[in-house]
Amino acid sequence: MNKHLEQLIDLSLIDKEIDAFEPQIEEANLQYDALLATKSSLVNEIATLSEEIKDEQIKKQKNELHLAELSAKLEENSKKSAEIKTEREMKSLQLEEEIAKEQVNFANEEIDRLEKLIAHKQTKIDELSSKEAEVEGKLSGVKADVDVKLAKIDADRKVIFAKKEILVAAMNQKGLSFYQKIRRWAKNSTAVPVRNQACMGCYMALSDKVYAEVIKGEEITTCPHCGRLLYLEPASEEIGA
Repeated sequence: MNKHLEQLIDLSLIDKEIDAFEPQIEEANLQYDALLATKSSLVNEIATLSEEIKDEQIKKQKNELHLAELSAKLEENSKKSAEIKTEREMKSLQLEEEIAKEQVNFANEEIDRLEKLIAHKQTKIDELSSKEAEVEGKLSGVKADVDVKLAKIDADRKVIFAKKEILVAAMNQKGLSFYQKIRRWAKNSTAVPVRNQACMGCYMALSDKVYAEVIKGEEITTCPHCGRLLYLEPASEEIGA
């Protein structure tokens, strides 16, 4: 096989190995990221409930203030009743008292409702805080496991990068530039094998002439349909021989 073609194939395989590290890194981080997302969701939910409790406490305080004002008004009306001289004044005062008492009942009911709502949400916050503490406890252990996995991946990746550096240093720069142009769009299918006289990149059939060039392996051959680098796998070469 042409030396330059062999180098391009080797480079393609090395690049494929390097690209394979990304999903490994993502997988290693998956559980840790999931825990972080869970913690973030819990923190946000706690913050939302806390804000709602603040709003409800303000509403409760307003109702308590209104209740105090109504109590003062009823007390004042009680004093006025001793000074009433006409039936009209009596009816007017009674109407005021009835309205005030209705408002007192409503304020008490609203305060009771808000207290129950605040207590319910506080219980929910306590439950969520407990879950957050549990997730926080798991995070350190999972992070340690992730760090071990990432260290192993990084060590393996350095070995592959070192192989690539040695190979690239020995390559013809014109051929390397040609390879990089194809890789920009073909990614990990820059160099593909030929099987059953078809390109394994686009799966199109090759003419006898192109196929013969691939079998010889004396020149760098590209697929006339998709432009990928073509080569025969070792087993195919043996069969061809």
